[in-house]
Amino acid sequence: MNEKKLEKERKKELKQEWQQEQKLIFENSLPMSRVYFTQLFDDLDNYLEKCGCNHTNEKTMEILKSMDVKNIEEVLLWLREYGGYCDCEVLWNVEEHFE
Repeated sequence: MNEKKLEKERKKELKQEWQQEQKLIFENSLPMSRVYFTQLFDDLDNYLEKCGCNHTNEKTMEILKSMDVKNIEEVLLWLREYGGYCDCEVLWNVEEHFE
């Protein structure tokens, strides 16, 4: 193998390692289980299709309460860190991180 090909392979390996590290950091930052996030996204999607967004996290809080989440404020802060400043932004900005 020539040097350029080796360098390209090494860059590819480093990129994959970095991506894995970022996934791990993200997973460790979750304030509740992925199962709860999936439920939150599904419930928000159903609600917003019918009622639209009032540009608050009102429905998000309601759903979290119905799921008996104890650390709602922590979850809301986490959602805001990922761009979920209102119910529709939770779907548009945060859900994509779970794909």
